[in-house]
Amino acid sequence: GGRIFGSFFFLFLFFAALSTIIAVFENIMCCFSEIFGVSRKQSAVINCILIILGSLPCALGYNVWSGFQPLGAGSTILDLEDTAVSNFILPLGSFVFILFCVTKKGWGWDNYIREANTGKGLKMKNFMRGYVTCVLPVMVIVLFVIGIIRTFAQS
Repeated sequence: GGRIFGSFFFLFLFFAALSTIIAVFENIMCCFSEIFGVSRKQSAVINCILIILGSLPCALGYNVWSGFQPLGAGSTILDLEDTAVSNFILPLGSFVFILFCVTKKGWGWDNYIREANTGKGLKMKNFMRGYVTCVLPVMVIVLFVIGIIRTFAQS
């Protein structure tokens, strides 16, 4: 019975991945259409081109572009992408999200705490405001600086 259960497992895995991809692409399409005021068809064409171009390093990184070693001998284009995402994009994105959630120019603390406390489960308390508004941004900036130092120390 192992082959039957294995087949069902991979069939269900395929459907789970497919539904996730549809949800992610729907979000990309909808946001692009709303932000740039284009039709759904135009959004599909433009996003298809952008996704193909964005996928080229992954598709060509270990074959046609394998000679490109951006971070020194033995590195690949995917190492460069990993470094950029891990050490730059994620920390800066976290910093922007934190500032957006807690500052008056963004969402604001009151709106953030009301939304965070919606539903069941643990609740955010007002005494956490200092931690979220002061400590967390400093911690994220420290992690960002450490990432920059490690990136340039390795090159």
